[in-house]
Amino acid sequence: MTNYLIRRLLWSVLVVVGVSLVVFFVTHAIGDPVRIMLPLEASQEEYLTMRHAWGFDDPLYVQFWRFAVKAARGDFGDSLWQRTPALALVIDRLPASFLLSFVAIALAILSSIPLGILASLRLRSLLDRLCVMGSLLGVCIPVFWLGIMLIMFFAVDLGWFYTSGYGTWKHLVLPAVTLAALPMGRITQIVRSSMLDELHRQYMTTARAKGLAEGYIIVRHALKNAAIPIVTLAAWELTRMLAGYTIIVEKVFAWPGFGLLAMQAIERHDLPLIQADVFVVALIVVVLNIVIDFVYAALDPRVRFE
Repeated sequence: MTNYLIRRLLWSVLVVVGVSLVVFFVTHAIGDPVRIMLPLEASQEEYLTMRHAWGFDDPLYVQFWRFAVKAARGDFGDSLWQRTPALALVIDRLPASFLLSFVAIALAILSSIPLGILASLRLRSLLDRLCVMGSLLGVCIPVFWLGIMLIMFFAVDLGWFYTSGYGTWKHLVLPAVTLAALPMGRITQIVRSSMLDELHRQYMTTARAKGLAEGYIIVRHALKNAAIPIVTLAAWELTRMLAGYTIIVEKVFAWPGFGLLAMQAIERHDLPLIQADVFVVALIVVVLNIVIDFVYAALDPRVRFE
């Protein structure tokens, strides 16, 4: 296991470095941030002065070397937009994004697993059809539209929750429910199909023949054996959220996460902030992938690390 972990960590470092390099070259090819920072009436002399001040007039290989040396120390420079360290800005937004993502995935898992199990146990019944229709709606409804509808009904008409902002549970409920809709639909479908495969296997007949309680058989045997695809999809949904899928929900609800920060940085061509944001996202993704590997091993003893 130690050798496996060392290999994964080395590959993870290469992935983070590779992503950072790609982002560096892409961000330098999409436009001139100085033109955006300066007013339209700025003179050519002011433009050249600012380019020199930020080092944008240096050759690309010089800028790349400067970026690589600083990035190795965790220094991505100051944000062109906010004039503060870019990495610190991203880290300040992480708690809000983590809270929203983890609450949303928890809502999706806690609702989809019972629904998927009930649908598999009552195949072709009214309950099964309602679960399938609900899961399809969750997958098909546009996230931004769902968020706006929830705001209009629960915040504007009923006044139960807040329309935007961050700080209390009333700020959290609507964006978390909006973000949970899509993964809830997908996880419900995979729970239903996985449980249908397990319920008809021979070991289920053997367990019933031993006189074990039906609930114990379903949870302890069928659900555990069906857990690998469920965990895989749940992990993918969580990774997608933390990688920036929350940006739509954060925009609708003015939630101060790093997805919204990334969009603002792209709008302003804030290269250091974009690079710091992508670096943090890549780091989160590789760490989650390593954690999920160990979750697989805990769920299935047949998984071995070599």
